[in-house]
Amino acid sequence: MSKIYIGISGWRYAPWRGVFYPKGLAQKRELEFASRTLATCEINGSFYALQRPASYAAWYEHTPAGFVFSVKANRLLTHVLRLRDIEKPLADMFASGMFNLREKLGPVLWQFPPSLEYDSSLFERFLALLPQDLDSALQLIRRHHETPILGAYPETSSNHRIRHAVEIRHPSFATSSFIALLRKHGVALVVSDSGSRWPYLEDVTADFMYVRLHGEQELYASGYSDEALDRWASRIRAWHAGVEPQDARLVCQTAELVATGRDVYCYLDNTMKARAPFDARYLIDRLSLDAGLIPFSGQGEIFQAADQS
Repeated sequence: MSKIYIGISGWRYAPWRGVFYPKGLAQKRELEFASRTLATCEINGSFYALQRPASYAAWYEHTPAGFVFSVKANRLLTHVLRLRDIEKPLADMFASGMFNLREKLGPVLWQFPPSLEYDSSLFERFLALLPQDLDSALQLIRRHHETPILGAYPETSSNHRIRHAVEIRHPSFATSSFIALLRKHGVALVVSDSGSRWPYLEDVTADFMYVRLHGEQELYASGYSDEALDRWASRIRAWHAGVEPQDARLVCQTAELVATGRDVYCYLDNTMKARAPFDARYLIDRLSLDAGLIPFSGQGEIFQAADQS
C-alpha cells in the first residue's frame, strides 16, 4: 500500500521553542514531540557533517513506530567535490550509521547547489554509483573499509531498499535527457517550491514522489495560504493515486504512471518563523492523515505568537 508522509525539514530551531514546542520542553525531547505531531522529518545535520552511529540509533529510539526519516546527503559530495571522485566519501556517508534508523530510513535527499549545471556524463556516473539497497551499500562500504565500523549498521536479515531523490537548482536540468536518466535509475526528481527562485518541475521519474515546500512567497520564511495548501493537497492526492495533476509542469510529456499509486514524501522547509510545523499539520489535516498523531489545539493563538516573535 502506498502512503503519504507529511513533515518538516529538521526539528531543532530556537524560534520554534514556546511556539510549536511547549514552553519548558527540554531540547533533547523536541524530536520526541515533533515525531508524535508529524509523520516524517528530514535530517539536516547529515548535510553539514557526517553524523554518529549512536545519534541515528537514538533518533530511532525516540520516535514512534511508523515514523520515517529522510537523510540529506553530505555536502562534501554535492557542493565541495561536486560529484567528482566521490566513491570513497559516498562509502563513508553510508557507513556513518544511517542504517541504525532501520525500517524508519526513508529516501536519501541529494540537494545540489544553484551553481551546479547539468552534465549528462557526470550524472550518469553519479546515479550508477548510488546503492539501491542495504546489501549494495554494504558492498560499497567494504570496498573502502577493511575493518567493520563499530555500530555503523545493525545486524539484519532484511535487505532494506534505499530510495534516492535529487533537488536541482540550475535551469540547465530542465531537459529530457536528465528526466530520462532519472527514470533509468529510478531516482525521484524533487518537486521544489521556492517562489520561482529555482526550477519548478513536476516530472514523475520514480515510483515515489518527493516534495519540498520552501515558502510560498519568501524563501524559508513565509507561510502557505489556505488556497496554496488546498492546491498542494490536490497535487499530493493525484501523485499518491499514481496519476499526475492536470496542469503538471513537465519537461517530458510522457509520464510513468502506475495504477497502484505512489508513496509521497512532502517536507515543509519554511522554518525561519516556525511556519513549517503548522503548515505541515494543516496539510496533514486536509489529507485526513492525522490518525495516531497528537491532536493540535489552539493553533490560531500559537500561530499569532509566531508572527509577533
